[in-house]
Amino acid sequence: MRKIIDCHTHTTFSPDGHSSPKEMCESAKRLGLSAYAITDHCECSTWFDEEYYDGIGARKSDDPFVVYDYKSRFYNAVDNISKLKSEYNGKLNLISGIELGQPTQGWEGADEVAGNKNLDFIIGSLHQIREHDDFAFLNYACYSESEIESILEKYYAEMLEMVNWNKFDVLGHLTYPLRYIVGEQGVEVNNDRYDDMIFEIFKKLSYNGKGIEINTSGFRQKYGIPFPDIKYVKMFKDVGGEILSIGSDAHCTKDLGSGVDKGAEIAVSAGFRHLCYFKQRKPQFISIE
Repeated sequence: MRKIIDCHTHTTFSPDGHSSPKEMCESAKRLGLSAYAITDHCECSTWFDEEYYDGIGARKSDDPFVVYDYKSRFYNAVDNISKLKSEYNGKLNLISGIELGQPTQGWEGADEVAGNKNLDFIIGSLHQIREHDDFAFLNYACYSESEIESILEKYYAEMLEMVNWNKFDVLGHLTYPLRYIVGEQGVEVNNDRYDDMIFEIFKKLSYNGKGIEINTSGFRQKYGIPFPDIKYVKMFKDVGGEILSIGSDAHCTKDLGSGVDKGAEIAVSAGFRHLCYFKQRKPQFISIE
């Protein structure tokens, strides 16, 4: 099965990106992707005016995601991708996207991004819950089983809040916390206990005409499983979900397109016959086979 689309990738316009947008586009062209989206990070939980980053606020943290000027970087990234779309016209089906993190924690910034007319595609993601650091930076050995269960319950509850906001196109990497809780730190959890919450999230997404993604980065990580796995992809299909995207979550050219074939196989096994990418915020369907 050929690499069809990769609709979740990052460049040097993300604080953790390692390849330039131009380098990523060249790699996507070589791979022959039918659609390629650049979706750099824009974390609404740290969406501040430029003056903030000249003051003491930004110096209080060593976390690059906290000190990163998302507001100005967002507009620079969109301008850059717009120019690349002209440059690669007829050579690459390039999509101007964004990964919008924590819209629930910065509604003003989230609304501003969602209203930008130069965007083709918005992934809605949740990397942290309120009053907590990114799931990547938590030490789960310090939490009791009930505390971890509470964190995950809050994660899915805040995700439903984001889904009710309804100004994104595809829900990003459902089950993301398991990458760190289970994969990186080896703490076992029973995610089945949240299936009713996930079912409600999927029902709302389907009703709103929104989608989910199969994020294949888990194949490259200790977790070894995509976000989400086939169980939840099938659940989304069963509640009437039609929009399914696939993204490698690549942060460099080496990982671009990684695992997309496996993701497409999961989609077929779950009953999907088409994948979806977006142009001008409108879904475009492409046959998996």
